[in-house]
Amino acid sequence: MLPDAGTYHFPWEINSALIPEGKTLRTFGRLHSYDVVSSQAILTAQHTSVQYCIQVCTKFVEPFQAQLGALYIVLGETEHKEGNEMVIKARVLTCVEGINLQLLEKAITEQRKYFQEREKQLEGNAS
Repeated sequence: MLPDAGTYHFPWEINSALIPEGKTLRTFGRLHSYDVVSSQAILTAQHTSVQYCIQVCTKFVEPFQAQLGALYIVLGETEHKEGNEMVIKARVLTCVEGINLQLLEKAITEQRKYFQEREKQLEGNAS
């Protein structure tokens, strides 16, 4: 059986308690650091005046050509660690340097609106 496609979450939503452990998700960020020995990468993203950090376990995507400062999209499952920290166990980690971040954020927002409207229509047809 294939894993879920993974819904997009903005980097600033990742460490909220609303995302359950084991949920498949997609997100993005700039590669801040990568430790090949511990198979850990840190992605960062700026939102308003706050910088958010996302821990990514890279065991399943190694070896990969890490480009510090480049923009990456990650698809993986969430895992809670001690101290309420969340780690994404990457299944796919793709460099997308050059992508227009504002358009990506707008596309994610539009996709969410579409899915919400479709869900409302399905609920209305089921009644």
